[in-house]
This record gives sequence, structure tokens and C-alpha cells, in this order.
Amino acid sequence: MATKRDNTLKLKFDSARKLSPAPESRSSATIRPRYDLFINGKFEPSSGKKYFDTINPATGEKLSEAAEANAADVDKAVKAARNAYEKCWKKMPAKERGKYVFRIARMVQERAREFAIVETMDGGKPIRESRDFDIPTAANHFFYYAGWADKLEYAFPNRTAKSLGVAGQIIPWNFPLLMASWKIAPALATGNTVVLKPAETTPLTAMLLAEVIQEADLPPGVVNIITGGGSTGAALVNHPDINKIAFTGSTEVGKIIQRAIAGTSKKITLELGGKAPNIIFDDAPIDQAVEGVVNGIFFNQGHVCCAGSRLYVQESVMNDVVRKLRDRIETLIVGDPMDKNTDIGAINSKQQLDKINKYIKIGLGEGYDMYQSSCVLPDRGFFLRPTIFTNVAQSSRIAQEEIFGPVLTIQSFRTDEEAIEKANNNPYGLSAGVWTDKGSKIFNMTAKLRAGVVWANTFNKFDPASPFGGYKESGYGREGGLHGLQPYVTF
Repeated sequence: MATKRDNTLKLKFDSARKLSPAPESRSSATIRPRYDLFINGKFEPSSGKKYFDTINPATGEKLSEAAEANAADVDKAVKAARNAYEKCWKKMPAKERGKYVFRIARMVQERAREFAIVETMDGGKPIRESRDFDIPTAANHFFYYAGWADKLEYAFPNRTAKSLGVAGQIIPWNFPLLMASWKIAPALATGNTVVLKPAETTPLTAMLLAEVIQEADLPPGVVNIITGGGSTGAALVNHPDINKIAFTGSTEVGKIIQRAIAGTSKKITLELGGKAPNIIFDDAPIDQAVEGVVNGIFFNQGHVCCAGSRLYVQESVMNDVVRKLRDRIETLIVGDPMDKNTDIGAINSKQQLDKINKYIKIGLGEGYDMYQSSCVLPDRGFFLRPTIFTNVAQSSRIAQEEIFGPVLTIQSFRTDEEAIEKANNNPYGLSAGVWTDKGSKIFNMTAKLRAGVVWANTFNKFDPASPFGGYKESGYGREGGLHGLQPYVTF
């Protein structure tokens, strides 16, 4: 029998889900029916004349098609980058290079609304996230590294930093423009030229960025953007005239890249998978912690490599936290990513949705308790209800393997040592979160958690001046901040 509290919550949830639609207008963005490769400052078709579709994951509708670069196209892009590096970019005064990077930042900022709309339509994330985080943070990275271009002697005291040459960069589908800015901005600031390959499911904002680069009058060949699938990425990694590889993506592909460049002189940075622990102690501000957990795994659909997908709660507050989490996810609105009320948008692709559902079946098969929001999903597109598993064993596949979706596993702990042992007992080490009222406990945890980034009483906070990267199977090297310059220079 339903209790008074249950009925009150139901009314609250139903009211939250009946907000009037507030869709973002698409009129501020123009998506071309076809995008060619951006090589040597111009858009041109691939030599193989092949194209692939990019779709809107919220509707399944085709948005555009992009050229599929083959090995010949990759070679052409690398040669353009090498020519620009030798004849122009490395000889240009650092102050002038910085002006170009700054100009790109301003132009991205001026076209922010257009970028946000295209990012949401192509990737499925809520327009609020694209508008308020992705695009401003991308512009900020260009601003930040523009300032470093003529100050490398301060970045590396008593050493003379020299550029490497041509950087091959491969980015994922979860933060297309932001990942592009993370990689392109420091490469240009340090005097390198670039060949960038975006993910095949989300190429559109990279192609908009190519338009910005063209309009900014960046010397031809300094940045080249080529689209394609795995074979395109492999041709870029294996090209003999590439000096540096920067890859963000799965651990599996990262290992393939490591093997491919073994024995060569290519430098590499890898930002790979994650299975971030979020640890709530009994002295933590519980409501704040619950909101931080929701922000860390559900607001971004779990599509962040640093998503807090493992939750450890001190035993004495376990029931309270689980209850509050269940109540909170019931209020989340799952639906049209272009609606400003939407909290959780579409899963990026059917392939990714199938992978997440496979793990949900594994969790149920292993006998764990599952709770999903009761929200009604849209009739079309790739959507999933926010999902919580409780009473999960440490050895469970859903607690050990990266799911990359809005699925949270919850376990309890009694002591600090147990929390640290469980949090570190995982192949990944990209990020972690600690929730407690005691500063001494925070310092104890951050010193012992094997993660590249540890947030305290918050989660998923980023700044261009702050380095980001992982340990163990989450990769190595850092992007962002002063540390993000070092992978692009030699001494």
C-alpha cells in the first residue's frame, strides 16, 4: 500500500515532468548536407569519394554526411601539416602564433550558440550542457593557451623548449569540440602543426571548427581536420612523418596505438577509460553529496570517462543516501536534448545503447538489486532511464568494467582504509570524488587514492589551467594547464 510520502513524491515527480517544452531554436545553426575533408586550408572530397552518415541520436534522422578519409588522404593531410610547419609555423614569432590562437578563441565564442546547437543535435547531450559547459570551456582552452604561446621560457625555466613537428590527434564522441580544443590549442601554442580526426559519430562541430580556422586566416596546413573511422585513425597513427600522437578514447584502442608506435620516436599521450569512485562519508553534507553524484553520472548520461560510476557510501548513512538518490533520479527529465528542461538526453548511438543494456543484463544476471527511474522514454531515438544497482560485489563486472552510460553501482564501507582499498581495486585510475566535512580526511584520501584527479565535495569540475589525466589503464600524460604544454615540446 502506498504511503503518504510515496503519494507526495509521486505528485512532485509528475509535476516536474509536466514542465512546458522549452526547445532551443535550430535557426541559429546551419548544418550542410555534406562535409568534405579540411586539408591545407581548403575543403576537398576524399580521394575515394566515399561518405558516411552522421545522425541525430535523439531522432535517428540523418543530419549530414562526412567524407571518409583513406590512407592517401591522411598522407596528403600530413604532408600539408609538415610543409606548413617547416615553411611557416615554426618560424613564426611566438607572439604572432598566440594571436592566431586567440582569434580562434574569440570566433568560437562569437559562434557559441551555433556550436552548442550542432553539438547537441549530433551528440545527443542536453542543450544546457553544450551551452553552459562544453562550448565555453572549449573557447577558454584556446584563450588560455594563446597566453602561453610567447611565455614558454617561463613554463620551462632554464630550458629551451622546441616544437616537435606534426601532431596526429584523435578525439572521442562524448565531448567533440572540447576534446578538439584540449589538443589543438596547446599544439599550436608550442609551434606544432596538427592533423585531427574526430569520432565518426560526432564530426560536425569539428567541421564547424574547420570553418572558424579558415575564417581566422590561419596559414594553410597548420590545422587539418579529416573524418573517418578506425582505418583513418590507424593510417594517422602509423604515418611515418607524425611526431606526436594524442589520443582520447577507449583503453582497448589505446593499447593498440601503444603497440603500433613501439620502437618509433613518436611521443604519445593517452587519455583512456575510467571507472571513477565517488566516496561519501557519514559526516558529509548528504544532500550536497547526492546532487554531486547525480551530476557526476546522470546529467552527462555517464558519457564522461571520469564519470563517478562507482559509489561507496559509509554504512551508517547507506540507506539514507540510496533513498535520496532514488528520489532524485525520479525527478530527472529524460527526453529531447534540445529542450532546455531536459536533464538526460540521448545515448550517442545504437551501438553504445546496446553495450549499456548488455551490462544492465549482466548486473541483473549476477543477482544485484536494480532501480530505474519510472520516466516514460521518447518513442524514437536512443534513450535509457537512469539506473542504480545496489548490494553490488566488488568483483562484479558492472563494478569493474567501464559501461559509459547512466548506470551507477553502489557499495558500502565501514572504515577509511576499506574505502581506499575498494576504490583502488580497479584497473582504472582517472578520477575520484570524496565527500566529507573533515579537511584532514580529504587530504588522507587524496594522498592514497590512485587517480589523476580527485575532487573534494564536488565532482566534474574543469578549468583550462588545471591538468587532467590518469594512471593505470586510464592512460598517461596530462592535458590542460602548464602540464599540457610539455607533451608538445622537446628540449
